[in-house]
Amino acid sequence: MIKDNQKHFNRLHVVIDAIIIALAYVLSWSVQFQLLNRESGYVFRHYMTMLPFLIPLYLVLYAVFGLYTTKSVRRKRVEVEKIVQANAVGIVLFMTAMFFFRQDTNFTTNFSRMLLAWFFLINVTLECLFRNFIRLFLQHIREKGFNQKHMILVGYSRAAEEYIDRIKANPEWGYDIMGILDDNVQTGMKYRGVEVIGRTEEIAQALETARPDEIAITLGLSEYSKLEHIVAVCEKSGVHTKFIPDYNNIIPTRPYTEDLMGLPVINIRHVPLTNTFNAFVKRSVDLVGSVCAIILFSPVMLVTAIAIKLTSPGPLIYTQERVGLHNKTFRMYKFRSMDVQSPKKERGAWTVPGDPRVTKVGKIIRKTSIDELPQLFNILKGDMSLVGPRPERPFFVEKFREEIPRYMIKHQVRPGMTGWAQINGYRGNTSIRKRIEYDLYYIENWTLGFDIKILFLTIFKGFINKNAY
Repeated sequence: MIKDNQKHFNRLHVVIDAIIIALAYVLSWSVQFQLLNRESGYVFRHYMTMLPFLIPLYLVLYAVFGLYTTKSVRRKRVEVEKIVQANAVGIVLFMTAMFFFRQDTNFTTNFSRMLLAWFFLINVTLECLFRNFIRLFLQHIREKGFNQKHMILVGYSRAAEEYIDRIKANPEWGYDIMGILDDNVQTGMKYRGVEVIGRTEEIAQALETARPDEIAITLGLSEYSKLEHIVAVCEKSGVHTKFIPDYNNIIPTRPYTEDLMGLPVINIRHVPLTNTFNAFVKRSVDLVGSVCAIILFSPVMLVTAIAIKLTSPGPLIYTQERVGLHNKTFRMYKFRSMDVQSPKKERGAWTVPGDPRVTKVGKIIRKTSIDELPQLFNILKGDMSLVGPRPERPFFVEKFREEIPRYMIKHQVRPGMTGWAQINGYRGNTSIRKRIEYDLYYIENWTLGFDIKILFLTIFKGFINKNAY
């Protein structure tokens, strides 16, 4: 019944999307040629001849981008990103088609490109509003107990508890857990209202009597020997089955699976920058970006160099050993912001508020991050990247690798001038554990767009550092 309802819902979804696409196109024509009073040599019916091509194109793109798959727990941000991506690709494909057919008709040659811009904005807005309305509607009816998926968990473990916690915290997902089958705890025991209703060997009987929509296998690590039999029983019954592995303490973030000639291989950690093409793209952006930044900030660096030289004896540039890609050390450049001191004296501690070692000019350039600008030359050399986890001194690396789990994973990518942790406020003398959480999120979710987002946010959040003393 749930599956049939989902099919009918998806069909209705496609029909409404087609209506939205047509409505957005008509509204775009109205804005461009009626509201803005732009002149056009072609009447309304000429522009409407594009709709039979435009609507199927966009419906196919929505399907390709997974907007019709059952994603009851998909975050709104992810859905909005997919809508924007699908519409962007649609505009590119539509304009490409008009380019190739431009000689066949004058209409395609003189087609209003601004109308497409309006169409992009209006269609994305309407699609987001519609899908948000659907989300709120489903949330409302599921919280009332309707349109729910009933499921049984097989195995009581940490994975089972965490899964139940998330289901209970998000009733709008529409899941009702009917009970748990387990061999290690007593029947009748409850966790957050979900009862252990039997043993795993009773799964066939439970499937027959309870008739759940889904089975979630949440066995503990020590019970994986039962997995093959349980999966076989579930597949024989035809019920949809999913596996929630109990290895969160081993693989705490997103792994990824690759196919090795039919053998699934689970990689402990997904690092997009191990891909040669991704690494090439990022390095190319680093080279172009660092050259442009050096040119742009050269007046600031010149003034800073003069101010340092006039106010404090010693070198302009301060170099310090840091740990970078693959745990290799390099010399990181900074404008000197402190009085000259012996390496032994400065090696083992961060600066503190009112630190007497910081010069007057140093206070300004540290607060505004101007002291970091010479690292643009580290980027040119290949020691660093524009965006990435901030590099640390060997002394602290050795300390943190023993104290903080997963700390060393940050060295699987080049360190950066700015990063996801820094723009979220974790700079200077702040929580190392939280900093590592943000660094790991960046490492495992890297995209070129993510880098651009961080660079953009750095302009507003990253230069002024309240934790710089």
